[in-house]
Amino acid sequence: MNDQFIPVSWSKNTNIYEVNLRQYTQEGTFQEFEKELPRLKDMGIEILWFMPITPISKEKRLGTLGSYYACADYTTTNPEFGSIDDFKQLVATAHNLQFKVIIDWVANHTGWDHRWTWEHPEFYRLNHDGNFYDAHGWSDVIDLNYDLPELHETMLNEMKFWIQECDIDGFRCDMAMLVPLSFWKMVRSELDKIKKLFWLAECEDVAYHEVFDVTYTWKFLHCMEAFWRKETGIEGLAHVLQYYHSMFPPKAMHAFFTTNHDENSHSGSEYERLGSAALALSVLCCTWNGIPLIYSGQEMPNKKRLKFFDKDTIEWNGQYELHDFFKKLLSLRKSNPALQVNETEIHRLSGNQDWCIFSFIRKNGDDEVFVILNLSHEEKISISLNMNLSGRFRNIFNGDEKELSESSRFNIQAWNYEVYEKM
Repeated sequence: MNDQFIPVSWSKNTNIYEVNLRQYTQEGTFQEFEKELPRLKDMGIEILWFMPITPISKEKRLGTLGSYYACADYTTTNPEFGSIDDFKQLVATAHNLQFKVIIDWVANHTGWDHRWTWEHPEFYRLNHDGNFYDAHGWSDVIDLNYDLPELHETMLNEMKFWIQECDIDGFRCDMAMLVPLSFWKMVRSELDKIKKLFWLAECEDVAYHEVFDVTYTWKFLHCMEAFWRKETGIEGLAHVLQYYHSMFPPKAMHAFFTTNHDENSHSGSEYERLGSAALALSVLCCTWNGIPLIYSGQEMPNKKRLKFFDKDTIEWNGQYELHDFFKKLLSLRKSNPALQVNETEIHRLSGNQDWCIFSFIRKNGDDEVFVILNLSHEEKISISLNMNLSGRFRNIFNGDEKELSESSRFNIQAWNYEVYEKM
């Protein structure tokens, strides 16, 4: 992040919840999702990220309903979800409950029958045969041509629409690194004049922190998956986390996650990819130095792959077994200064079981949070850690209080986790 763009004040200790509107309810509409807001508010969710809500192209559509990411028009809604007025009402209700609302912006490509294909065919790249195409081989979309200054200005105006008409609070920018950084600099500079926004980039390119507040952590997600497959160990996880710390600007923020729409639909739920480690790694994503990103249904938990191009509703059972799990983690992040992003000391701990224990302390003045994860199938291991801790701590999950010191020992069940805050 350079000095030109300052993150909005509410972004620092926030969290993000990805809304897959099509699969969220049987109706799949803005109005039906609005009914879920009180529950999500109680869970501690702050930012609602809606996957693209624009109409989906019919030409070369995949499946029966097509991909959200094959846009047919940037300035209206997919009738499957409801009208612009329905979305405005949803945003207004969300704002009244103190949520922030961001929308997915797909700037690199459109669907094959986007209105620009006949209104502005010059906006698109052409292959050697003079036809629209997508350089990545995605069959249902075609690439825009950012060599054309007119496209920059037109896209800016399309983005303005959602701020001025619907009062959104930011953008999650799909495959941001495929669009020139100069474009993002221009649109953020111009949109900042209307409203200070939250900017999340789906990329890990260090340079894009010149514009974006938050980027993705695909590298860490893939490392967690490799860990579960036994292709790397604890130090592999630590190495990637150190990479984010050492290779990115000091104030860069990272979104940590165990699943999202791409991973769930194309690779499987977090329980397929991370197995018994899924919850412990969710704890890590919520307590490390970053912003946690939670996907629709994780609070149930949803353990099935959701179809991407067809209707496949999340099979809510009314239990929300992980509601309190996430609520406690998100509440701790919000209330404890030791978990402030980029404002705290963070120390990994070593001990007698480093092959299976990932543990760390985060400190900010007198505030301390201590996390210990058993990332193994070992049920009965006695853990001692080299830690400079003293005082009374409370386990956020069960309320147990402990006097901790350098001589404290722990017994944590296989794939389990404990999070303590200093009292």
